[in-house]
Amino acid sequence: MKIRQLLAIGATLVFSLLTQAVQAGATFDAIKKKGFVQCGVNTGLPGFSSPDDKGNWTGLDVDFCRAVAAVVFGDATKVKFTPLNAKERFTALQSGEIDILSRNTTWILTRDASLGMNFVGTIYYDGQGFLVSKKLGVKSALELDGATVCIQAGTTTELNLADYFREKGMKYTPITFDNSDQTAQGFETGRCDVLTSDQSQLYALRIKLKDPESAVVLPEVISKEPLGPSVRQGDNEWFNVVKWTLFALINAEEAGITSANVEAMKKNATPYLGRLLGNEGNMGELLGVPNDWVYKMVKQVGNYGEIFERNVGQGSPLKIARGLNALWTTGGIQYAPPIR
Repeated sequence: MKIRQLLAIGATLVFSLLTQAVQAGATFDAIKKKGFVQCGVNTGLPGFSSPDDKGNWTGLDVDFCRAVAAVVFGDATKVKFTPLNAKERFTALQSGEIDILSRNTTWILTRDASLGMNFVGTIYYDGQGFLVSKKLGVKSALELDGATVCIQAGTTTELNLADYFREKGMKYTPITFDNSDQTAQGFETGRCDVLTSDQSQLYALRIKLKDPESAVVLPEVISKEPLGPSVRQGDNEWFNVVKWTLFALINAEEAGITSANVEAMKKNATPYLGRLLGNEGNMGELLGVPNDWVYKMVKQVGNYGEIFERNVGQGSPLKIARGLNALWTTGGIQYAPPIR
């Protein structure tokens, strides 16, 4: 009886392994066959993902998707964007409507463990803060007792806000909205005293106000919000491609490779740069992409620093300082595993 049980268990394990092997790479294979990456982004958040009047998308999250397309297809334009609000985003990824969720989404345990998604890393280190009208004369979040607060539904901000006010012994009245534009409109029309969200989003929403100078972001940061792209669980090949695209963007900046000098760097590469840019080795082959994947990505989209600066940094209307998002070599905490 024991032998039969062992044989049955063994057969089950073999079947399970064979099934997993058949399923492995299904998402990646489907993407290569259709010829583009379907990327879920914010419906409109300046600096991260927003369309212009002609429907052209720009932003840090948008450029990450273009970087993935450049890695897979050698062409950063091989990507289509699906605008999603906070409530829709996870269902869109779970159902297969999108291949990547790149939508200012916080990496937390419950999402990682219960929603069938894998975060590939942190593209932007953020934290929740408060935007208030200067007319209130408020200088600190500790002065917000009794305030009405505008919040976007379906985000981590709701729990963070409740925890913070409870810890400080303060009361508040929440007013929830379905998307960030509605939240900003509610704040601007006076439906609430305060707007709370990730600080990066507060700066983005602030420039949408008719008079951006009428509001100020308070100094307190009340949470950790590591924002990152994610993919569905179940395809490690696709997970690795998207994960190492992010790591490559950071490694390229660290190595001093930019969209302006990548041609020269490739021609005069050191052994390390040669492996990074595809002159030698099989780094791309291991991921199932061309060996010059990093070269094509940086040439067309830039490195992490370039993407940051033009979208949310000093070269953008938001003018957000690099802060924690600076490389570890310059005082920040952006750090990626080496490509070797």
